[in-house]
Amino acid sequence: MKKTFAIVLALVLCLTALMAGCGKTEQPATTPGNSEPATSQQPAQSGSQKIKIGVSISNFDDTFLMYMKDGMDEYAKSLGGEVEVTYVDAKEDSAKQLAQVENFISQGVSAIVVVPVNTEATEPITNACQSAKIPLVYVNRLPGNLPDDVVFVGSESIDAGIFQMEYIAEKLGGKGNVVIMVGKLDNEAAIKRTEGVKQVAAKYPDINIIFEQTANWSREEGMSLMENWLSTGKQIDAVASNNDDMALGALKAIEAAGKLGQIIVGGVDATPDALAEMEAGRLDCTVFQDAGGQGSGAIKAAVALAKGEKVENRVWIPFQLVTPDNYKEFKK
Repeated sequence: MKKTFAIVLALVLCLTALMAGCGKTEQPATTPGNSEPATSQQPAQSGSQKIKIGVSISNFDDTFLMYMKDGMDEYAKSLGGEVEVTYVDAKEDSAKQLAQVENFISQGVSAIVVVPVNTEATEPITNACQSAKIPLVYVNRLPGNLPDDVVFVGSESIDAGIFQMEYIAEKLGGKGNVVIMVGKLDNEAAIKRTEGVKQVAAKYPDINIIFEQTANWSREEGMSLMENWLSTGKQIDAVASNNDDMALGALKAIEAAGKLGQIIVGGVDATPDALAEMEAGRLDCTVFQDAGGQGSGAIKAAVALAKGEKVENRVWIPFQLVTPDNYKEFKK
């Protein structure tokens, strides 16, 4: 009797185990509350879900950067819905920019693109992305510290200053008083462009740099600064501006002072506004910085990294001098 009972009990237990095993196939594969977005830990693979890219731009009020953003948009759209890009304005606030990057990380984006507010304060951004294993691309402004696993897309900043000042020096006949309008003092682009201007000026004993001051990349500040310099009564023969917006501000002040055509003015970026001023015979030179090329290049690099592909540590987009002789080649 006991033997019969044992056999029956064994059969019941086996049937119970089999039923439990079948029931498990209907349960969720993940543990509720503990799942992590795959994009925050692993590169997106070709053919998988949409690649999401977060972009933090230092300042939406910067004309050049908005043309660069257009380049990002155009490239993203050319991929036919494969990529979704979200843009945020850091409003020239480094702490705000870091918070934006951290927010992108928490959302589990596939890659992050940053135009840094302060090129000497990018380490927290870099560390945050590296810790989260999210690909990072800096664009337009080269960080003071760029690790091997982080990409930069942009132009060699010192070349812009060199090209600009070589043209100005030639127009001056190798002598005269020059003022330098500098971008934000904590930006690599401003530092290097100014260095390029000085490097060329140093070759000419009769060229004197009499003023050098920041106008923070702003057209309005450029106008105000030029008004202040003109009010000193000192002879000014040329303006070497780190960007077009400040140069166009300087032109307004020069025109208001009745000195249009008497002072050589050079900018950098070759924005449509600057090219229009050149066509009107007011702006003497600018240096083409390929906004669209930088923008599309940044998104292209971010997409490649998100797919686990290799990208060069530095992707250079060359500068080109623009003068009244060739400006039509750069008009859109």
